[in-house]
Amino acid sequence: MSKRILILDDNQDILDIVHETLSYENFDVKSISVGDEVMPMMLEFAPALVILDYRVAGVNGGELCKQIKCHPDYKDIPVIIFSAYINHDDELFGYGCDAIINKPFDLTELVEKVNGLIS
Repeated sequence: MSKRILILDDNQDILDIVHETLSYENFDVKSISVGDEVMPMMLEFAPALVILDYRVAGVNGGELCKQIKCHPDYKDIPVIIFSAYINHDDELFGYGCDAIINKPFDLTELVEKVNGLIS
């Protein structure tokens, strides 16, 4: 059974590229574009890793990461935050994420970080 990855990004182009790349790497991928869907999807999809865009409408990816890391059932699930805000790594790590990928990003870097966190 392939490992599951949940991706949140409100940019459909990025969602499509990341979804396709990780699916090609034999991960079971679920892509969503609305932050409010993350916590219900955690229960339904049971991902092995979560990738969150930092800036999405409604709640930001950092706050969602904090919710995941504070939840007793999800606290050990690795979280990667996508961010276009370079030089804010300390602030982003403050939310409890396991890795940060700065946008624009290289797909090889994405696959390496994902594999490093859930292999």
